[in-house]
Amino acid sequence: MFNKTCVVSAPGKVILHGEHAVVHGKVAVAVALNLRTFLRMTLRNDGKISIDLPNIRTKLCWETSELEPLLVAFPADQIDSQPPSPEQVEKLKEFSGVADGAAAATRSQATVAFLYLYLSIASKCGVLPSMDILVWSELPTGAGLGSSAAYSVCLAGALLSGCGVIGYPLGEGQSVARWTEVELGLINRWAFRGEQVIHGNPSGVDNAVGTWGGALRYQSGKISSLKRVPTLRILLTNTKVPRSTKILVAGVKDKLLKFPAIMEPVLTSIDAISQECEGVLEAMAEHSSGEHYAMLEELIDINQHHLDAIGVGHSSLDRVCLITASHGLHSKLTGAGGGGCAITLLRPDVAPSTVEAAIRDLEDCGFACWETDIGALGVCAHSPPSLKAEVLKAFSGI
Repeated sequence: MFNKTCVVSAPGKVILHGEHAVVHGKVAVAVALNLRTFLRMTLRNDGKISIDLPNIRTKLCWETSELEPLLVAFPADQIDSQPPSPEQVEKLKEFSGVADGAAAATRSQATVAFLYLYLSIASKCGVLPSMDILVWSELPTGAGLGSSAAYSVCLAGALLSGCGVIGYPLGEGQSVARWTEVELGLINRWAFRGEQVIHGNPSGVDNAVGTWGGALRYQSGKISSLKRVPTLRILLTNTKVPRSTKILVAGVKDKLLKFPAIMEPVLTSIDAISQECEGVLEAMAEHSSGEHYAMLEELIDINQHHLDAIGVGHSSLDRVCLITASHGLHSKLTGAGGGGCAITLLRPDVAPSTVEAAIRDLEDCGFACWETDIGALGVCAHSPPSLKAEVLKAFSGI
């Protein structure tokens, strides 16, 4: 347990390969995206609890006495493998005051997820701790990058440590530290409960990536970590084109039912791409070479064509691929498609001027770009001096 203040971060995620095919029992490879959500929790002793979420313009404060009547729905013997009950979620929605509209829904979901995790975990130590929580994120919301999972992972790690259920890993003189494997497993299970509050029936991939980091293999509900994966530089582009995952998934299913002899081989090929990528990543962890990067680029190009073939492409994504190709770079959509985000692999020898020129051209189209890494660390505890300037600025309220 920490003395008074803790700082926790968790990464977002992108799907490297396997979009849509994973719905039909094929392999998907998900990787940690080093755009992170940061949480600062400060214990206090005046019977108040506050949560500040500046990214979604939400700031709430309660007396702990206001929350005590809710504890009846959160028994101390509730286990982390037990999903949120409809009664619990409904009670928290009523307490927090659900409003209409998409922005209000996001704020409500974030508030209910916090209250659920806070009450569930605090019930185990028999007291509602008084605290201030500030959460700030580099991840855009609603872009398929795991922002809600990173939020849930940060909450789980901080609350479990703050309530003394697990230790706080940061020792004196350390700038960054991680929990033990057993403690990470507990963080992951509680983060999944937060995701269930927000999404209803999530796969568990996003919170697993946020907890463990690196790369994960997902197939038919089974999640396993890839061992010793390299950290790769990418350019992430958000086309800002909204899309419905539900509609896109349904469209692929319709095509599969209508043209099974055509669609099944495409999905099988995407599965083979995911598995080939696994092998390349594991080989790169031993010794990275230009040949490995060339193979990853080819897999990106092939998969993008497959995703176009199954009907989840979009003109905005075509533009991203064309622009980056004009600079000698290789891109594909990530996630549901139909707009949303794309990733571009950056070789170690790519000149900074090339990346800058690509970003300028993409931003001229109205897209948002981030140069970042994939294969990043999962949930971590930080000392404040180790945080980058923009995080310190957000946390200081400047």
